[in-house]
Parts: sequence; C-alpha cells; structure tokens
Amino acid sequence: MARFDPNNSTPTALITGASRGLGQVLAAGLAARGWNLILDARGAEDLTRVAIDLAQSVQVEAVPGDVTDPEHRRALARAAAALGGLDALVNNAGVLGPSPQPGLVEYPLEELQRVLLVNTVAPLGVVQALAPHLKNGARVVNITSDAAQEAYAGWGGYGASKAALQQWSAVLAAEHPQWKVYAVDPGDMRTQMHQEAFPGEDIGDRPLPEASVPGLVELLEGGRPSGRYAVRELGKAA
Repeated sequence: MARFDPNNSTPTALITGASRGLGQVLAAGLAARGWNLILDARGAEDLTRVAIDLAQSVQVEAVPGDVTDPEHRRALARAAAALGGLDALVNNAGVLGPSPQPGLVEYPLEELQRVLLVNTVAPLGVVQALAPHLKNGARVVNITSDAAQEAYAGWGGYGASKAALQQWSAVLAAEHPQWKVYAVDPGDMRTQMHQEAFPGEDIGDRPLPEASVPGLVELLEGGRPSGRYAVRELGKAA
C-alpha cells in the first residue's frame, strides 16, 4: 500500500485511548509503518510503557490525561503543534457505562450523562482543540459500534452515544471537505471493555483488536471518501 503522504514525509497521528486495546495495537501498527505518534490515555503508567516500547523507531509523545478535561485537550493541541501538525486524529477513547448493561428504564441518568460526555461530547472537543493543527487531507477517525445502528437490548446508553457520534461525524465531513472524516465500526473485539459488557462470560471467540488494524490503516493511508466503514471488511479486501 502506498504511504499516506505523497511526498514521503513522515506522517503524524494522534490516538486517544492508546494505552490498551484497539488504540494500543493501532499505535503499534502505525509505528511499524513509520508514523510519528502522539498518544493519549488516562493511565499515565501504562501509556508511558506503550510509548517507550514504540519509540525505538519513530517519535512518540505520551500525553496522559482525560479527554473530557479542556486543559488536557489544550495539551494535546500543544503537542500537535510541536510536531508540525497532524495527518490523522483517531478518537478511540470511550467508556461502556454500567456493567452489566441496564435497560433504558433502569438506566441511571447520571451515568448516561457520563457516557455521552466521554463518547460523544469529548471527541468533538478534541476535534475543536486540534482543528488548527489538522493538515489539508487529514483523516479524522471516530470509533463507533454496530450498537449505533442496531437496537440491542441493554445497549441503549452506549448505542445512543455512538449514534450521536456518527451523526456529528457526517456533519463534520460536510462542513470540512478538506478533511476525510470516518465513523469506524471495528467489530466485536476481545478487549477489556467488551468483557465488561458481558461480565462472567467467555469472550475468547471474539477476534483480538489486531484484526481491525488493517482496515484502519487502509482508511488512514488510502483515499476512501468520508463516511461510515466496518473496518473488518476493509481489512479482508486490502
């Protein structure tokens, strides 16, 4: 696959929620392809470990913090400016909500507010903070879920947060044609969050998050138009 930048300069990506799961393996995949990285997560110790592991061959900046915090978002913007701007922004950080997942009639509204804040509002806050540093042609990737499309009992809070994320992703693409904006469904994955959604169940049959990386790389380095993508299918076609 051709590298994203036609002039072969080193591209830079910012990935939120990069200390574990999909964010961590995507960071590793991009580092292996020569991308410089700005990595965010709430857990400073785990994030630093990931950054040290990946900094052998590329430049990696770890910026621990909470994406719901405006000052942290400003710190991410400063890091992006220091590296000369961004070719990609991946909004991967998110929360499931209560575990086990309650039905909507029983859903604590304060918990719903938190899920919407983290999964819907904070990613837009990240885009707003990073907008001055997104290059022409930059990719904005918002991680969504099939729960945004399908009516799964017990997934009303999480699904609503991702449906709203998808809608503002589509509007952002219409308002900013100089970027490519993707709402990305990574598919079921064997991650800590997915385990929390099914407490006490064996989720060993789910694919590891690495299975979603080829499709994400296709979006980040290819030329597909803005829109919603199930990246597991892209990975099969790549």
